[in-house]
Amino acid sequence: MTTKLFLEDPYQRDAKALVVAHTAEGGIVLDATVFYAKGGGQPGDSGVLSWQGNRLAIATAVKGEGDQIILVPSEPLSLPPIGAQVLQQMDWDRRHKHMRVHTALHLLSVAVPFGVTGGAISATHGRLDFDMPDAPEDRQAIEETLNEFVERDARVSDGWITEAELEAAPQLVKTMAVKPPRGSGDIRLVRIGEETDWIDLQPCGGTHVARTGEIGALRLGKIEKKGRMNRRIYLHLDS
Repeated sequence: MTTKLFLEDPYQRDAKALVVAHTAEGGIVLDATVFYAKGGGQPGDSGVLSWQGNRLAIATAVKGEGDQIILVPSEPLSLPPIGAQVLQQMDWDRRHKHMRVHTALHLLSVAVPFGVTGGAISATHGRLDFDMPDAPEDRQAIEETLNEFVERDARVSDGWITEAELEAAPQLVKTMAVKPPRGSGDIRLVRIGEETDWIDLQPCGGTHVARTGEIGALRLGKIEKKGRMNRRIYLHLDS
């Protein structure tokens, strides 16, 4: 099991940890990590591991068996030995942009109130696919709504819900193609706004900014037809 430090504090940029395993493909498993593992449309984190005068660049992080997170080296170089203590340093600038885009996409799912069938995040923009037959009529109104949410500087927080509670509140699940995992215990909820006055509330395992004001100005991009009932909407960070 890998302790997910990025869920405890998404702003933690580095941490010491112990190497607990190597994978057959040359990956590294730590007992705890600040590196987010690729999932939910959000890329895995990159960065560097350091130990005893050695440095190893990490290209990404992916999910392994059970609760393991595997760090994937950028090159096939010597790995830190099992049992070694390493210092992990995550590429914070890249991660922070992913956090801004991810939170912005949650806002987009409110501004465009249709079921979400897919999504992706990068350091400059993101996109959501919506289960909708026609493109939205007023792009400007969507963009204004998004930037109004940003200007509110609403708090972003997380909590946990049981599977039974989620079953009783199916409206919380906006993603049609990917459902929250079942059988793995409580499910994490991300809330934008306050408990009694929220903008968005949905299951999510990704990393987010602390307040919507941190996202910065947003710009609506292309709207593409991807099927009879599918519209893809791109959203860009202005800086």
